[in-house]
Formats: sequence, structure tokens, C-alpha cells
Amino acid sequence: MKMGEFNMNKQGGTSDASTVESEIKTHLLVQHWRKDFPILHTSLYGKPLVYFDNAATTQKPSIVIEAENHYYRHINANVHRGIHTLSQQATEAFEATRNKIRQFINARYEHEIIFVRGTTEAINLVAQSFGRSRFKAGDEIIISAMEHHSNIVPWQILCQQTGAALRIVPVSDDGELDINAYQALLKPKTKLVAITHVSNTLGSINPVKTIIKHAHELHVPVLLDGAQAIAHIPADVQDLDCDFYAFSSHKLYGPTGIGVLYGKAELLDEMPPYQGGGDMISSVSFEGTTYNKLPYKFEAGTPNIAGAVGLGAAVDYLTAIGLDAIVKHEQSLLSYATELIANIPELRIIGNATQKTGIISWVMAGVHPHDIGTFLDRQAIAVRTGHHCTMPLMERFGVPATVRASFALYNTKNEVDKLVSAIYQARELFK
Repeated sequence: MKMGEFNMNKQGGTSDASTVESEIKTHLLVQHWRKDFPILHTSLYGKPLVYFDNAATTQKPSIVIEAENHYYRHINANVHRGIHTLSQQATEAFEATRNKIRQFINARYEHEIIFVRGTTEAINLVAQSFGRSRFKAGDEIIISAMEHHSNIVPWQILCQQTGAALRIVPVSDDGELDINAYQALLKPKTKLVAITHVSNTLGSINPVKTIIKHAHELHVPVLLDGAQAIAHIPADVQDLDCDFYAFSSHKLYGPTGIGVLYGKAELLDEMPPYQGGGDMISSVSFEGTTYNKLPYKFEAGTPNIAGAVGLGAAVDYLTAIGLDAIVKHEQSLLSYATELIANIPELRIIGNATQKTGIISWVMAGVHPHDIGTFLDRQAIAVRTGHHCTMPLMERFGVPATVRASFALYNTKNEVDKLVSAIYQARELFK
């Protein structure tokens, strides 16, 4: 038995029988899940692939691949515009995903679900449609020091357009938001709070319910960047009471090029269209145009229909497994990997928040992250190196880049063992 398979030797002791039985069941369950992902059965450099770049994009189960394939083979047609059978079937499949998303995040209404290209477009949509029509010089937008560039740059553009200003919530040495500083930043001139639910670099799970509660006390709306949260922790938008929630399909085991913006209906109703074109109109003349109802007002042009169908299949897949089982497994992986990686000499983990998802970022003294990443790749271990689109956060921690390993439902403790062994080898090589 390999060291990590059932975690029987942790801290030099032997787990009790019930723990061993639970670990064996989990191991068998994960092996069952792995069979659903074709790419996991490939090899690189003569070695089985170990994929730890899930924060960048997750791999796709066969059910998602087949759903897209079926759409193109059997029901390919444009949606909402045809009375012929294929168009009606395509429309039904497309709209079925909208309802699946509504249930998955517990939104009140289907028309609160807007299809976009991904988290980035969702945030830009809110910035330009919600913000540009409301904000003015002197207004303030609160974001944090751990934001992805997609939740920084759109607000900087909006500030240039309107004269508003950004205010930044600092991050502690452990990678946690300073909630006291956040509360101090909230003022009558605050017009929006835009915060990541989970940090894509640190894995920190932010106390978003507290953040939202304090903002709403001043009637300030809150947007949550859910890109890194959606596949790893519950995202009940009614329970959170967030005003906007954005996420991408490709981090949810679905296709690339499609994502979702959730918005409270009363806010979306008031917002002007983000783009103009077909399907977002009720009528058009040269004298003027009237816009379509929600959600179509924000879905100009032919959408990524196949992507939506694939996203619906991904939601079905995760729903069948159950998020609780996924969370339990990924937290076990995180605990196991953190203990092993933290004990590697001259290695420093960046981000040790009390509440984390399965992301570990680290640096090693005297070795550039890119060199480690290249070495690991030759061992068929895929990790991410660089600034992870969080350059201000890199500056906060005084590093140019990190190595990041991020876990998903199909990863195993045996794969973690391979990663740790390869890091030791890299340390000896570059030292």
C-alpha cells in the first residue's frame, strides 16, 4: 500500500478501524469517479498524468463531452428563433440548463440567470451596466488585495470612466481578509463591494456572509466572484443574500467559453443592456428600440448553445455525486498535502487561512517557480506557476510568482505522494 492511499500512517500512528474503513470507501469512490474522465487515463513522458491545475480549469467527464457531441450531431440549430423541430429542441436543451443552474445555486427565478462567456464577462457586464449608469466622481468601490485581475481591471476602467475610486481591503500574512479594515472602509459613499468568494491563489474562503451583512447595513450591493468557489463549496445565493454572483463553466467540469451571472431580478430589471444585437430586443425601428425581458436583455447574439448544454450536463454530474462528498474528499486531500508539503525544507506555503479550499501555493528558497513547474511537468505532474492573475497579491507577499497545486474530486492521496516526492527531487536537483 502506498503512503497516501488510505492515510494510515499520519503522525506515526494507526487510524482506528472506522477511519480506515471510511478511507477505503473514499478511495474506491474516487477511483470510480476517475473512470468518468477520459484524459486521466493518458500518459505524458511515459508516466500517468497527475493533474493538479484544477484552479485554472477542471477536466471534463464523459457525460459533458458526450452532451456537446450529441447537440452538434442531433439537434444543432439556433435557439429562440425558429418554429422547426430542431430549433425547438435546441431551445429546450438550452433553457433546461438555465433551470438547472437556478436550482444549483438556489436562485429565486430562472430569469436571474444570465449566460455569459465566463466570470470575466459577468463582472464586466455589472461594471458597465450597473456601475457606469450609477457611479460618479467621489463614489467608492471596495475590492480586496487578493482579487483576480478580472475583479480589478473592470473596476479600474469604470473608475476612469466615472471618477469613482477603488478602496482595497488588506490581506493578513496568513492570507485572510482584514474584516476590521473592511468595516472601516464602508462609508456612505461606498456604492459597491466586489469580493472573491475563494482566492484562486491562496485558497482562502472569505467570510462573505459577514461581508454582505455589513454592506447591506449601508444598502451597498455586493458582487461575489465565485469562479473558484462554485465547484468546491456550497453557493446558495439566497442564503448568502449576495446581489450578484459570477462563475465560469470550465471550473465546474463544464465546457470553456460559457459562464453565468446571477443577479437579483430587481437590480437586473433596472440595468441597461450591456450589448446590442439580436435576441436582446422586443422591437427595432430606426426611430428607436425596445428591449427584451430578462434574461434575454443581456444575451445579445447567438449564444454558446453547445456550451450551455455541456454545462447542464456538468451540473447533473455534480448533483448526482453530491457537493458534500466532494467537499469532504477535497478537504481531506488539502489536509494531507499541506502537512507533507509544509515539512519540505526551504519551502514556504503562501496562504494559511483557517478556512481554505484545495489550493496550495508555495515558493522554495533559491529556486524559481517556473523551474519547479518545468521539472514537475517532466514527471507528468501538471501544476500552475506564475502570478495566477493576482499580481497585487504577489506584491503583497513579496514574491514574483508561486507554484500552485489545486485539487479536484478526481485527485488522490497517491497523486499527492507523487507530487511531494517530485518536489524533493526538484529541491535536490536545483540546490
